[in-house]
Amino acid sequence: MAGFSMRDDELKRLQTLHGYRLLDTPPEPEFDEIVLRAAERFKVPIALLSLVDTHRQWFKAKVGIDARETPRSVSFCAHAIEDSGVMVVSDATLDERFHANPLVTGDPGIRFYAGAPVIAEDGSKLGTICVIDREPRHEFDDCEKEELRKLSAELTQLLISRKGTPYGGG
Repeated sequence: MAGFSMRDDELKRLQTLHGYRLLDTPPEPEFDEIVLRAAERFKVPIALLSLVDTHRQWFKAKVGIDARETPRSVSFCAHAIEDSGVMVVSDATLDERFHANPLVTGDPGIRFYAGAPVIAEDGSKLGTICVIDREPRHEFDDCEKEELRKLSAELTQLLISRKGTPYGGG
């Protein structure tokens, strides 16, 4: 579409994200359960539902990490929402985008990352469901990518179903 810029797309994405009224809300068992299943299925110490805001990524649900948010500037998830596929980083220490990232060089010591975008009804990518390991993984096959996409679709359906609830958009 003529005159449509990436900035317009980002503004639309942020409006959609904020419309769900999820940021800074208390934990909810339905979200926590999906993220826990991801950690167990992929046998990783860390799994997150990360929502990518203007200057931060905020964790609606999390396993294996104490932080509630990190700066967007160091967020793997901010990269993962740039396309519709599953982003896989087999070894972050060898990846040009992330090798000097403080989440790689310091705590939590990310080596492996796989993230699938969580996509709103209007097509906006709000964040990701991601699985993280402190060890590199050189295998993450198409079946595993599909399983992560299915978890992302579950989260999308959960977001849609909760519109109009006290924390949901409406």
